[in-house]
Amino acid sequence: MWEAIRRWFDPRELRSVGSTPDYRFSLANERTFLAWLRTGLALIAGGLAAAQFLPRFPLAHLREVIAVALLLLGAAVAVRAVDHWSRTERAIRLGEELPASRFPAVLALVVAVGALLLVVAVLVRGLG
Repeated sequence: MWEAIRRWFDPRELRSVGSTPDYRFSLANERTFLAWLRTGLALIAGGLAAAQFLPRFPLAHLREVIAVALLLLGAAVAVRAVDHWSRTERAIRLGEELPASRFPAVLALVVAVGALLLVVAVLVRGLG
């Protein structure tokens, strides 16, 4: 684990493996990383907005639970983004198959379940 984290911050180590790829592949990998980072920032912004602007729900601390869940999910997306960028860049340089990831599917399911729970909370508040 520490080895992977060290690689994130050491561009010399990344450039020491394999051969220099076509720059378009590296730039596409970087754009993907930035898209994931924007997703993480959006989740963090949503968490802050939930903490500040959601009304209190009948369930105690539901607003805080929603905010913390969004903040943690945003942090996880950001960390996952840099890890995936690093592993993909390494694979590109070595001419290997790109690393597979279940993370997009997991993130989509978590967001969908969260949205459904929010729908229930809004309906309970509106009808109650």
